[in-house]
Amino acid sequence: MTPDEMSRATRAICELAPIVPVLVIDDAAGAKPLAEALVKGGLPALEVTLRTPAAYEAIREMAQVPGGRVGAGTLLTPEDVEAALDAGATFGVSPGATDRLLDAAEANGLPLLPGAATASEVMRLLERGYAVQKFFPAEASGGAPALKAIGAPIPQVAFCPTGGVTPGNAPGYLALPNVLCVGGSWVAPKGASDAEVEALAREAAALL
Repeated sequence: MTPDEMSRATRAICELAPIVPVLVIDDAAGAKPLAEALVKGGLPALEVTLRTPAAYEAIREMAQVPGGRVGAGTLLTPEDVEAALDAGATFGVSPGATDRLLDAAEANGLPLLPGAATASEVMRLLERGYAVQKFFPAEASGGAPALKAIGAPIPQVAFCPTGGVTPGNAPGYLALPNVLCVGGSWVAPKGASDAEVEALAREAAALL
């Protein structure tokens, strides 16, 4: 898969809903009901971060949910790409980008949302063919004003800002012409019931 093809596939996923839930899952037993609640609430694109031992099994469980698109977050190495695909991930997300990681995603046909925080990083990824990128860490990198400034000279790149995004500042990002969606963890707080998650998902899906 070429970077251009990957960007088109990633854009389609980002356009499914204004929010991509960023999920840290400690127990895969609750993964499928969680995915069902989020999808039912209107958030079909789900990012499971590879930060816990349960992450890959959680992806396997969530991949069974009709209407959902499950991705693996925190991809750092080629091995992460292959393991994510094996678990059933249909897209990947990375906090940054290295040539080895990009090569692996392209070779394995995994649509990737690579991370960038500066104009130089954005330009380098664009030069390789990635027109859809993750702006990370969003708030620590200057927030919506910084992303608006980057978009002025580089309007051909679209973003999914992640990192410090909340219900309060998400509308500011979503109002930017170069933002497709935002990534946020608030829609699935630890300890929340499936009904509460579904309600939070509905609120988030209505942010546009």
